[in-house]
Amino acid sequence: MGRAKKTYPKRTSIGGGALKRQGSGPRPGNEWAEQKFFIAGRNPVLEALKAGTPLTRVIIAEETRGAILETIRRLAAEKGVPLVEVTRGEFRQYEPHEIAQGVLGIAAESRKSDLASILQLADRRNERRAILLLDQIEDPHNFGALVRTAECAGFHGVITPQHHSAPISPGTIKASAGATAYMPIAAVPNLVQAIETLKQHSFWIIGLDMSGSRSYTDVDYIGSVGVVVGNEGKGLRRLVREHCDHLVSIPLYGKIGSLNASVAGALVMYEVRRQRSSTHS
Repeated sequence: MGRAKKTYPKRTSIGGGALKRQGSGPRPGNEWAEQKFFIAGRNPVLEALKAGTPLTRVIIAEETRGAILETIRRLAAEKGVPLVEVTRGEFRQYEPHEIAQGVLGIAAESRKSDLASILQLADRRNERRAILLLDQIEDPHNFGALVRTAECAGFHGVITPQHHSAPISPGTIKASAGATAYMPIAAVPNLVQAIETLKQHSFWIIGLDMSGSRSYTDVDYIGSVGVVVGNEGKGLRRLVREHCDHLVSIPLYGKIGSLNASVAGALVMYEVRRQRSSTHS
């Protein structure tokens, strides 16, 4: 390839009700309010345990059943993570929005990464580098879905601006189906500067834009690539657009004028994977 130069769920605490404790560790109570970081949902908690995410507790609502629950209980015991069973009423004080499916993991903080670590990960794996950049994706479901696809497509990390971006929250973790436990996510002060850093490392920056002059399938993704997905309503910001090497669009054949951001990003990420698979890389 030639190169020319919202509203999020409120966290509340269980205020010292009757708790059924399983596993080791002090009896939980109001100190949970000081914590921390919630991982909500059966698959996200399971993946967090598999990935070795440091959890201080796993909380299960009483009478929650299922094969996945037995696996969670087993892994929590193997890794020495205290498991606490609470009443449904107490559980709803933590997560009133029913996204948790009766299971919460509590970690000291969310997983953080940086651009240098993401680049090192690709080098350690001896793989052709692929990074997803999110330009002010604010909807937690889109954010989580994009992280999930990036992990499934073998991308090495996600870069997002520190401001005007969905945070890593119970909603984004649930939408990612636990992919945030595996995918390094770096929040940077300036996305344009991050793009320039990637270019210094021989990356080609491909931006998704409705006005893009090339179809997303007409670009060579074999080298190191950064795929940029813009805001759900506004698309790519002007400076971000100007710093992309190529702007690509996705053909539309129906009456709707655009695709959901997470769907558009998924198409391009899997085009990256398709091209690389065809060259056995």
